[in-house]
Amino acid sequence: MFLAFLTMLQPALPLPVPWNEDAKARLTQCLKLAATDAPAAAADAAKWQASGGSYFARQCLGVALANQQRWTEAATAFEAAAKDADAARDLVAADCWAKAGNAWLAAGEAEKARGVLDAAIASGGLVGNSLGEAYLDRARARVASGDSQGARDDLDEATLNAPDDALGWLLQATLSRRVNDLLKADKAIREALRLAPGEPSIQLEAGNVAAMRGDEPGARAAWSQVIELAPGTPIADAARNALSQFGAEK
Repeated sequence: MFLAFLTMLQPALPLPVPWNEDAKARLTQCLKLAATDAPAAAADAAKWQASGGSYFARQCLGVALANQQRWTEAATAFEAAAKDADAARDLVAADCWAKAGNAWLAAGEAEKARGVLDAAIASGGLVGNSLGEAYLDRARARVASGDSQGARDDLDEATLNAPDDALGWLLQATLSRRVNDLLKADKAIREALRLAPGEPSIQLEAGNVAAMRGDEPGARAAWSQVIELAPGTPIADAARNALSQFGAEK
């Protein structure tokens, strides 16, 4: 996505920084630094931005801040990058909007996340897995905002475009179970288990779905797996409490 361009039939707005080999090398170097020394990368990106780095520098700044879990600042940097990229008619704006949404979610700002994810999806600049991840994040934002039906619609798109993301299937199973759509919940949790059988949260939901369809052995097995996979954790406590309905302890 960082290398994406939008070719226009009419004259485009000039890029604040020409996307040449020097700019490409500078962004690549900054992103590599962000993976190993995020504070240094943030400082480098801020310096680059001050000297005219525009949305290329802001992208790296957002990544560096996110790698420090400075989510609000990261979201703000990604939003600024997206706006600058939009002004330059560069399709990388879609990726920046999506990253901003993910950061706002991590910051606990569901409504802000939903707004920028709306922009990411509507831009038309995301395809395949990237589009699926944006729908998944918007579904999470909608769940947090109480929009369960909207979240279910987004999860249909998320699992269609990013079918190898176990989280999408897990959330689809959970929401489907909550509205008593057992057929869809069962299909979704089976996909999640296929993709990530060792994930405790998936095993927990597998037990929930099994219990809902009256499969006590299946529920017992899944919840016992949770306790084995994540001993001493809150999710193991939840599994143990669930098992207690059958008079079992682990």
